[in-house]
Amino acid sequence: MDTVDARFKWLEANGEAQYIADRHYDGLLEGRFYRSTCSRGYIKAVNVPELPDGYYLFSAKDVPGTNRLPIVVPDWPAFADTEVRYIGQVILLLVGPDPLVLEQLLTQVSVEYEPLTPAYTVAQSKALVDGAIHNQDNLFDAHQIDKGDIEAGFAQAVTIFEETVTTGYQEHLYLETQGCVGYVADSKVVIEGSMQCPWYVYHCMSTVLGHQHIRVIQAPTGGGFGGKEDYPNIIAGPLAVAVNQLRQPIRVVLERREDIAFTSKRHPVEFHYRTGVDKHGQIVAMDIKFDLNSGAYFSLSGIVLQRAITTATNVYDIANVRIQGQAWCTNTVPTGAFRGFGSPQTCFCIESHMNHIAQQLGQAPLAFKQAHLLTNQSTTLTGASIFGELVITDLIEQSVSASQYLAKRAAYAAQSSQGAYRKGIGISIFQHGCGFAGDLEDTLVKAKVRLIKDQNEQVTILVSNTDIGQGLVLTFRQIVADTLALPLSQVDISVVDTDSVPDSGPTVASRSIVIVGYILEQAALALKQQWQVGEYQEIEQDYQKPSYHQWDQINYQGNAYQSTSYGVNVVEVEVDMASYEVKINDAWGCYDIGHVINEQIFNGQIDGGMVQALGYGAMEKLELNGEGVFAQKSMADYMVPTSLDVPRIQRSLVDNPYPYGPQGAKGGGELTHNGAASAFVAAVEQAVGQAFNRIPVTPEVIAQTLTNEPQANIKRIDVAEVTNEN
Repeated sequence: MDTVDARFKWLEANGEAQYIADRHYDGLLEGRFYRSTCSRGYIKAVNVPELPDGYYLFSAKDVPGTNRLPIVVPDWPAFADTEVRYIGQVILLLVGPDPLVLEQLLTQVSVEYEPLTPAYTVAQSKALVDGAIHNQDNLFDAHQIDKGDIEAGFAQAVTIFEETVTTGYQEHLYLETQGCVGYVADSKVVIEGSMQCPWYVYHCMSTVLGHQHIRVIQAPTGGGFGGKEDYPNIIAGPLAVAVNQLRQPIRVVLERREDIAFTSKRHPVEFHYRTGVDKHGQIVAMDIKFDLNSGAYFSLSGIVLQRAITTATNVYDIANVRIQGQAWCTNTVPTGAFRGFGSPQTCFCIESHMNHIAQQLGQAPLAFKQAHLLTNQSTTLTGASIFGELVITDLIEQSVSASQYLAKRAAYAAQSSQGAYRKGIGISIFQHGCGFAGDLEDTLVKAKVRLIKDQNEQVTILVSNTDIGQGLVLTFRQIVADTLALPLSQVDISVVDTDSVPDSGPTVASRSIVIVGYILEQAALALKQQWQVGEYQEIEQDYQKPSYHQWDQINYQGNAYQSTSYGVNVVEVEVDMASYEVKINDAWGCYDIGHVINEQIFNGQIDGGMVQALGYGAMEKLELNGEGVFAQKSMADYMVPTSLDVPRIQRSLVDNPYPYGPQGAKGGGELTHNGAASAFVAAVEQAVGQAFNRIPVTPEVIAQTLTNEPQANIKRIDVAEVTNEN
């Protein structure tokens, strides 16, 4: 195994990278999961066939430690023992040399259940049929934020708008499916895997095995987008139990249909808005309630909820706000991390709501939004002063100029309603908080990095952050090389191996550059000051919170994030009014990510993020059927953008250095997914002359809306008329 990564993506580019499915191990056994076929119920009996020689079965009774995976809270069993909460939950792990024999054995396993009435939706969860799935009320988590005086704000309103806006599931569809291999080396249980967060896997393994004679190594990873944050634990927990007992190499790699069916997804969210507007057309109050469908186990829902609630007003300065967010337990696949981590849902919903209010008031959507933007003098939703310089107006100006948004908006408003093709253009403004929410970087993560200089003046970076396609290994090397004034070839980065790298935290939350990159920069500065030619040197550096960053976790007050990045997207479409197919002609993205370290790498983030967001808004339909499983089962029926669907993307940046980021950088990888869905829908709305309040907006949805099933239902209440009637 290589111990350093010296040439950026060299093995991947040459087809030589050894992914989990490519690797050879002497005496390798394969593993297959037996999964629940009942969405909710108690396990009465498990019936298994007689196993041939060399084949083994593992269940909850084989767990030597604790049969719970500590993904934030320890509620998700490694093996279902007494109950099942969703179809696809792991009950058994079958292990043996021949995958075909394993598949045959799986068909001979049967489980007897005492079924209960499942709850697939939030509404069904609230109904508590057959009692609660979780605690007494099915509520995983709930928070409220109050800013200003909501009642006084509504007292100023002359018009109140009420609207519900929703988003659905989204599948990660990374190129490489989930997979891990386990074996024993130097008396340790070793897991190598396609993963984002090796130390997360380490902690789950130590809990399940009841010891710390373990080691976790990240293999080359073919994409993650958040999907390989929590789910590698679901594979590694049972796998570690089997390896710990058999002391043989065992591999589990999911087939694509299994991966789509049972791995974590983006949270479906339903936002309910009640917004008051005064006689000047200014929003004076906004009451927001939203519900997350968390699925069967808590996983990362609490952190997603915190991001959604602390950024619910997006880039807007609303004086009086009340926000109530809740995460609910249901009998579906647990939902988890996905690029944006709650922000794509939040941004789509409020951007759409702002557009619809503007339309109701007869105002241009962009002008209406600009009248409500945060400024340098604003107080954030969570009561903090704005740190640094806001450049949102610069982002808007660049985007409007590059796209000719205003001229096209006017021209498309005047186009014939009888045309065979109709055009539209939409704009979105959005943000993304960098790093973990609140003070978790300081109180929970406590990141540490290490630099080693050998006698030949070669420097090696040791961190736990993983490159899953975002170019991190090159950017980290560039930060250290630039700080030390060394050629890039003189800086290597260690393969992420818990035996050698410190815990610098997970590869999530747009934290790798702004948090870990900055610690690396500080470590490199320390090494530079102490540099001794021809001597071995080792430098460790810990995270230190900036003095301005204050947070009250109890009351959700202060700096919700250490730093925030911003963006503007414009999308231009053409709709075929016979088939209702939408062609995306052009897209523009302009961003403030502080100072960009490597523009070529970030251009790749822009392209990938915007395409993923356009798929989210336009076509990626993932729906539960009546049995609580996804109707879309493969790449044949889960639609994502192909090269023919991708528009020309024009990119630009506003340089706005952040003093506590490496070379002035902030995070940006998730930011690029947050805005394009709402810009796309706004463009379609202009083209067809109808509003939409859920995504994806597919040709079928457009057809239904234009015939007899209008989708958007924003309710307008004239306060004066109501008062007179009373």
